[in-house]
Amino acid sequence: MTPMAPLTRTEAEARAELLDVHRYEIDLDVTRGDRTFASTTTIRFTARRPGDTFAELRPTTLHRATLDGLDLDPRTLTDGRLPLPALAAGAHELTVTADMPYSRTGEGLHRFTDPADGLTYLYSMCFLADAPLVFAAFDQPDLKAVFDLAVTAPEDWTVLGNGVATPVAGQPGRHRCATTPPISTYLVAVAAGPYHSVRTEHGGLTFGLHVRRSLAEHLDKDADELLDITRRCFDHYHELFDEPYPFDSYDQAFVPEFNAGAMENPGLVTLSENHIHRAAATDSQRADRAVTIAHEMAHMWFGDLVTLRWWDDIWLNESFADYLGYRVTNDATGHRPWPEFSTGRKQFGYDADQRASTHPVAPEPDAVPDTAAALLNFDGISYAKGASALRQLVTWLGDDAFLTGLNDHFARHRFGNATLADLVDAMTRASGRPVADWADAWLRTTGPDTLTAGITTTEDAWHLRLAHAGARPHRLRLGTYTAEGAPLDRHDLDLPAAAGTTDHTYPGPRPDLVVLNDGDLTYAKIRLDPQSWDTARRTLSALPDPLTRTVLWTAARDMVRDGDLPPEDYLDTARGHLPAEPVTAVLEAALAFATGPLAGRYLPHHRRPAALATLSDLAHELLAAGDTDPARRLVAARTAIDTATEPGPLRAWWQAGTLPGGPALDPELRWRLLRRLAALGATTEDEIDAEAARDTTAAGAEGAARCRAALPDPAAKEAAWEAMFGTADTLSNYLFRATAEGFWQHEQRELLTPWAARYFPAAVDVAARRGHTLGALAGRAAFPHTLTDPETLRLGEETLRRDDLTPALRRSLGDQLDELRRALAVLGR
Repeated sequence: MTPMAPLTRTEAEARAELLDVHRYEIDLDVTRGDRTFASTTTIRFTARRPGDTFAELRPTTLHRATLDGLDLDPRTLTDGRLPLPALAAGAHELTVTADMPYSRTGEGLHRFTDPADGLTYLYSMCFLADAPLVFAAFDQPDLKAVFDLAVTAPEDWTVLGNGVATPVAGQPGRHRCATTPPISTYLVAVAAGPYHSVRTEHGGLTFGLHVRRSLAEHLDKDADELLDITRRCFDHYHELFDEPYPFDSYDQAFVPEFNAGAMENPGLVTLSENHIHRAAATDSQRADRAVTIAHEMAHMWFGDLVTLRWWDDIWLNESFADYLGYRVTNDATGHRPWPEFSTGRKQFGYDADQRASTHPVAPEPDAVPDTAAALLNFDGISYAKGASALRQLVTWLGDDAFLTGLNDHFARHRFGNATLADLVDAMTRASGRPVADWADAWLRTTGPDTLTAGITTTEDAWHLRLAHAGARPHRLRLGTYTAEGAPLDRHDLDLPAAAGTTDHTYPGPRPDLVVLNDGDLTYAKIRLDPQSWDTARRTLSALPDPLTRTVLWTAARDMVRDGDLPPEDYLDTARGHLPAEPVTAVLEAALAFATGPLAGRYLPHHRRPAALATLSDLAHELLAAGDTDPARRLVAARTAIDTATEPGPLRAWWQAGTLPGGPALDPELRWRLLRRLAALGATTEDEIDAEAARDTTAAGAEGAARCRAALPDPAAKEAAWEAMFGTADTLSNYLFRATAEGFWQHEQRELLTPWAARYFPAAVDVAARRGHTLGALAGRAAFPHTLTDPETLRLGEETLRRDDLTPALRRSLGDQLDELRRALAVLGR
C-alpha cells in the first residue's frame, strides 16, 4: 500500500485556487478476492489557469492513469500523490484504474468476515484523508463535486451508497447509486454485503436500518424504537431549520469494527454496531444511542450541506452536531440526556482541556497546518467543550436569534463551504450582538475557567464573592437550598470576560447550600464555599433536579483530580448517596470514576482493596434493595463484578447463571465476569476457549482476547504481547483494543512492572507500521495505566523526546503521561 504524505493547508489553498471539480464517476469491483478490490475513477474538472497540481491515491497497484486521454507514468505516483503537471486552462478528465487494499483498521474500505457464520461485509470510511484508499481524488473538503458510484458485488449482497442504489438490469451483482448533490470527498460512502435490512418510508424518503445477519434478531427487536427516534429527530430538525433534508434517502448501517461512534455520510450514516444491543442495556445506553442518531442527522446540515473550508473549523461540524444531538434528543424523544452530557460527555471536554495537548475550539488557521495535525483534534475539545460553548451561546443570545442565524448560514452557503467568520457574521446579523467578541473569548482560548464561591453574611443579607479565574464571559444560575436540600431561589448571574472577583448581595439569611452554575448552563470548574460543600455531602441525593446533582458530582470529581478532595471523601459520598440516585446516567458516571481512575490511580495501591470493598458494598446494597428498575440492577451487577476481590462470589454467580435476584448473565455479563476471574487468576485457557466456542460472535472473539490477555501467567502475557506488537500485524483494530484492555491488570503489578520498559519501544514500532488508528490505540488503550509510578513516567517522557513518533502516537502517549503526572501529584509522588 502506498504511503501518504499529509496534505498541507497551503497546498489545499493553492489547489482550490487552481481547480473547479465538477464530477466523479467511481466504479468499484469487490469480487476480486479478500485482499484487494478494483477501483476505476474518472474526475471531470476545470483549471482556471495553467498550472501544476496532483491527485491523491493509495493503491496496492496503479494499473493506468490517463489525463485527457493521454497516459501518465504510474511510476510518478509518490507518497500517495499522482502529479498532474502543466495543466492547461480549461476542462480536463482524469481516469485512474487501480487495485486498492482492503482494510482491517477501519480506514478506507474495511473488510470483515463474521466468525459466527463466515459471511463477509464491507463498508467505507473516507474520513479525513482516507478517500484515496478507495478512489482517486482531489481530497480536500472545499473541492466539492457530484458523485456517480457503481459497485459490482456478489449477487446476493446488498449495496448501499450516498444515493439510492439500484440493480443494473442484465448485469447480476452490479448496482448504480443515484447521483449525489455536491459533497466533499471525505463524505463518500459505500457499504456492501449480505446485510439484514429493515426499511420504511417517511417524509417521502426511504429510511433503512442495516446490520450483519448474525445480529438480525437484535436489530429486529429494537427496529421500531430506532425508526421512531429517527423519524422524531427528522421531523424536529425540519421544525428548527428552513432548509429541508438535502439528500434522497436515509440509511443507517450498523457496521463491525468501526473506529468511531458513527460517521455522517450523507444518505448513508455508518454507526458502530455496538449500538445494536445483543445484551441488556441501561436506559442511559439507549439514550446515548438516540443522541448518536440525532448527532449524525444534525451533520446532514452541519458538515454535509454546509461544509468547513479547512480542518481548523471542525467545530463547525462536531460541536454543533454534539449540541444538537443532545438538544434534539431531549426535545423530540422520550429520553432526557442532559444529565449524561453533564456527568459523562462534558468530562471528555474538561479532561482534554487540562492536558498539554489542549487547543482552542476554533484554532487559529496556522495551528492546523496539515491533515495529520487536523486528525488529532477530533477530541473532547472539538466535541464536548464546543457543544458546551454553544449551549452557553444560546443562553446568551436567546434561542430565536440563534436559530435565525443558523438558517441564514445555511441559506448563504448551501452545498458550499463556510468558516467561523461566516457563522459569526450570520449570528451577528440575527442578534445585533457582538458575537465576534464572544467567539474570541470562548472559541479562541484554552483551558476551563474556574469559579470559586466565598460567602459572608451581615444582619439582613448574605454576600457572594465570586472569584473568576479565566477570561470568558459567563451567563449562569446560582441555586440556593436548605439544609435538607429543598430548593429556595435561583438567581441569574452575568460575569464579565475579565478575570477577577465580583460581589453579589442577596437579602435574608444565607442558604445552607449555594450552587454555582446550577442547571449546568456554562462550561467552568466550580468550587463551593465550605459550608455549601458540607451541606452538599449530606443532602446530595435529596436535591430534586438531576442537573444540580450532576454539577456537584462533577465538582467532586474535579476536586479529586486536582488534589483538593481526598479520594476517600468521594467514596464516602458515593457510598452514602448513590443508592438513592434515580438517574442511571448519574449513577453510572459516578461509579465509573470511582471504580476506574479513583480506585486505580488516585489511591495508593495498598488502599485499593478497601476502596473496592466500599464500592462492592454499594453494589450489593443496590442489588439487595429489591429495586425493580432493570437499568439500576444492571449497573449494580457490572459494578459488583468489577469490584470483586475474591473469586468465590463470582464463581457462584457463574454457576447459577445469574446474580441473586437478577439480572441473568447474558453474553456481555458472562465475558465481564470471566475477565474478572482471569484477572484474579481463577480461570484457565480451557475455560476461556469453552466460552469462546459457546459465543462464536465477533463480540465473543473480543471477550476471549480480553480474558486471555488478563491471565496472570507469563506465557499468556507473552502471547498477548506478540499478538499486539509482533510484526505479523494480524489483529484488527477491535481485537487490538480488546487485547490491550485485558493486558494491564491492577492485581498483577509485580508481574507487569517489567513490561513497561518493553511497552514504549513496541508502541513506537507498531504505530510506524500500522498507521493512525493503531498508533492512537497503542498510545491510549495499550498504555500501562495500572503502573502509577515515577519510572513509568520517566520511560514515557524519554520516549516523547524521540523524533520518530507518529503524530497519533505522540498525541495519545502525551495525553496518557499528563494523566499519569496528575495521578502522581494526587499521590504526592
